[in-house]
Amino acid sequence: MSLSVLLAAAPSPEPVGSLGEAAEQAGNAAGWVEENWSTWLSTGLRILLIVAVAITLRYLIRRALTNLIDRMNRSAQAVEGTALGGLLVNAERRRQRSEAIGSVLRSVASFLIMGTAALMILGAFKINLAPLLASAGVAGVALGFGARNLVTDFLSGVFMILEDQYGVGDTIDAGVASGEVIEVGLRVTKLRGDNGEIWYVRNGEVKRIGNLSQGWSTAGVDVTVRPTEDLEQVRKAITAAAETMTKEEPWSERLWGPVEVLGLDAVLLDSMTVRVTAKTMPGKSVGVERELRWRIKQALDDAGIRMIGAVPAQQDESAADPTAGVAAPSAYASATSPQSMATTPIPPANLNKH
Repeated sequence: MSLSVLLAAAPSPEPVGSLGEAAEQAGNAAGWVEENWSTWLSTGLRILLIVAVAITLRYLIRRALTNLIDRMNRSAQAVEGTALGGLLVNAERRRQRSEAIGSVLRSVASFLIMGTAALMILGAFKINLAPLLASAGVAGVALGFGARNLVTDFLSGVFMILEDQYGVGDTIDAGVASGEVIEVGLRVTKLRGDNGEIWYVRNGEVKRIGNLSQGWSTAGVDVTVRPTEDLEQVRKAITAAAETMTKEEPWSERLWGPVEVLGLDAVLLDSMTVRVTAKTMPGKSVGVERELRWRIKQALDDAGIRMIGAVPAQQDESAADPTAGVAAPSAYASATSPQSMATTPIPPANLNKH
């Protein structure tokens, strides 16, 4: 093998300049790290501090809200079973309302704290937040216009819960629907109607609410008797039936006041109406009215007093006018009537005259 071939196959020696360049690059990298390590360290420590402060603040605020809700529940349970507690809503209702309020407040607090911490972390990385905030503002405006009904429903639900307008188990009249509340949400309220149907009512669509389960209800009964009856006897019979009812269970708990005979509500030629009312537990007025009617009817029957009702008078068919179905006589029935004479044919003229 020739010498030229061996020299060509042998590896060429590495140029000396490449080692110098590598050393120079390594020196530049070490210098860059040495110059910026303090910046990195300060940025990292700042981020860690922001995260630690945000987590601690979120924990403390959520714990404070939880303790506040628990304190509200304990103060509400303190009046349970007292006269004041009877006028308020039940403990389960207060617990559900306080839990809903606490959940909303905790969610809002977490969103504000963590959102602020995220913006501060982006600012620590020297990111310009002005375009981001401007884009978020435009997106928020667009979302507000597109989902304004959703925002309206949410805000209405929050204020309904905060103001305790109604709760689960209440019977309400929401205008668009009425029934018993089976679920209260921040966007939709579920009602069960009288026939068992379930109504889904958007909170933003409710313009007025009539709560039939807060405070107390009124039971009213109209007693209609003949005008010839003795009013004092009627009053005594009704009062006796009411006193017996107030001493028996469960009516003694459902009646929150004495049964009052208000007096005559209407006086007609064939009847007179006596008005009877009583203050009852919320939502128990219908049952009290039915039981009160039952007992008043029995008391009046025992006293020999007859109750009457507004029954419409029925027409006696035997007394009907027999000529009502007979048609009116025709004008053509009489031969001397002008109509008959006008339709009589004219006799022909006599042509045999000389």
